[in-house]
Amino acid sequence: MLIAQTILIDEAEIEERFIRASGPGGQHVNKTESAVQLRFDLAANTTLPDAAKRRLVRLAGSRMTKDGGLVLKADSHRERERNRTDARDRLRNLIEQALIAPKPRKKARPSLASIKRVKAAKAQKSQTKSMRRKPGSED
Repeated sequence: MLIAQTILIDEAEIEERFIRASGPGGQHVNKTESAVQLRFDLAANTTLPDAAKRRLVRLAGSRMTKDGGLVLKADSHRERERNRTDARDRLRNLIEQALIAPKPRKKARPSLASIKRVKAAKAQKSQTKSMRRKPGSED
């Protein structure tokens, strides 16, 4: 499965199991295995960069297993093939999101004018409070 121009996921790293879907559907849903449980072995993957793997683990959340597998379940459609493509599309989207590196945070520094305004306000507040003191109490 081709993710980006440079990243190709081997089909051997993706395991699909077809299971019975839950929810409404009557006899059809009770006797057909149309839901797809897709398992992607992230620990065995060698094509994804390590930083992207860490971001993918954070994005996947509770869908990650203890042994490093990502499990996605697709059962929104009645047909097996549509559920299969839905699960693969969701895996592709997750990996594409993990490949985008977050922008580094720039430290914000207050402008010189804002620093001067803050100092002037503090001086004014100090002046106001010193005027409230009794005339005989000097520090």
